[in-house]
Amino acid sequence: MKTLDLIIPTLNLTVRGNSQIEVLGITADSRTVREGTLFAAIKGTQVDGHDYIESAIQSGATAILHEYSLESYHPGICYLQAQDAPETLGQLLYEFNDRCLDDLIVVGTTGTNGKTTVSTLLFDLFTQMGYKCGLISTVTIQVAGDTRISTHTTPDAVALHALFKDMLEAGCTHVFMEVSSHAIHQKRIAGVPFYGAIFTNITHDHLDYHVTFDEYIKAKKMFFDGLRDTAFSLTNKDDRNGLVMLQNTRATRYTYGLNGTADFNAKIWECDFSGMHLRLFDKDIWSPLIGRFNAYNMMAVYAAATLITEGNEEIEVAMSALKRVSGRFETMAGPGNRTVIIDYAHTPDALENVIATIQEIQKNASQLICVVGCGGNRDAEKRPKMGRIASQKSQRCIFTSDNPRNEDPNTIISEMMLGVATIDSRKVLKITDRAEAIKTAIALSYPGDVILIAGKGHETYQETNGLRIEFDDRIWAQNALNDIS
Repeated sequence: MKTLDLIIPTLNLTVRGNSQIEVLGITADSRTVREGTLFAAIKGTQVDGHDYIESAIQSGATAILHEYSLESYHPGICYLQAQDAPETLGQLLYEFNDRCLDDLIVVGTTGTNGKTTVSTLLFDLFTQMGYKCGLISTVTIQVAGDTRISTHTTPDAVALHALFKDMLEAGCTHVFMEVSSHAIHQKRIAGVPFYGAIFTNITHDHLDYHVTFDEYIKAKKMFFDGLRDTAFSLTNKDDRNGLVMLQNTRATRYTYGLNGTADFNAKIWECDFSGMHLRLFDKDIWSPLIGRFNAYNMMAVYAAATLITEGNEEIEVAMSALKRVSGRFETMAGPGNRTVIIDYAHTPDALENVIATIQEIQKNASQLICVVGCGGNRDAEKRPKMGRIASQKSQRCIFTSDNPRNEDPNTIISEMMLGVATIDSRKVLKITDRAEAIKTAIALSYPGDVILIAGKGHETYQETNGLRIEFDDRIWAQNALNDIS
């Protein structure tokens, strides 16, 4: 329990009413308001919290954070008007929790691809080195060994700060988290004193939300622009927009890359479906992770770990023990030396990188059969690009459903076909039922072939017409492999 005047003095607010009123909690969801709550009226993409102010007051809210001038003000309620309510909400949460976040080392990773892998590997690495850690990712949330369900890549501000508090109470010292462009743009990470930020890459994605690629880049860059001068910023120098992220940051700047000169360099000595041998900086490391894109991920992990620990000698040993991340280039062995690869690749760049990695390892005589779809109610511009890459770079491919949501999967597949060249169209099968598509791909394979099942990775559901049904690519692939054994 705190009085408002203790948590707002450093914030730029217009205060109306008694600022010495007691606040028991903070929420942006009017349904969770209880007696003594501060309700933050946030304008979202679907609803506007200002429409629920009266409801929140009736439920017991004693303070209201808002942006617009209101038609009426209740006596006994303290109103806090801010120019940027989402940013102010994060700062209020930070102050309300007594700045306890300063006791956590929080490192965020952003980028189109690689966020989950880098965050998860850092969590695994520091856990192996004996630290109690928290993880916030697309796949899962971990609180010092306690696993929780993840519903968003980056939770909303209230949920995020509550998670941090739980992690501190569980004895965590380090937190590794994914930071999505949506979360940055919507100020969900406001009030978080990041110890460091990592940029992986940026390619075509989420233009349904950001509209233009420039706006997408700006959203990522906002993360680095907001870092404190005590933080580190680490970027992929080989990405054409990597250095853009560092242009206005106050944080100490570091780079990593495979090409040319960077603060942290790496070289791939050898790579096959069992893993790869890396020369990271001046250390030799064997990793079960595969491919050039994972070399970048490993480099980001190594560089960040070195910056956090100031060069702990345990890093190299612990890195060699790291395992693959669920649904990221996850391999399954089949009869006749067949290999099935399950990967989350759902952007053009990710799909191209995974296929390029397979082709570098694959024997020339064998086929690559690709099963791929595109999500519904998401960026439609990438559909023909995904179709072009899959059809051009594989010997056979099957276009299928991938969480069609409220769209007709046949329409999505037709849009993917727009990117397919006439010469490649004969290689494409269209099978809407994803289970049938997986079974068909494996049935069409010969000994030595590679079957890539892209798009869903770790997901264990299929989302259609507002319903989520159980669906795991790995289970269907294993069943299909059993059928041909």
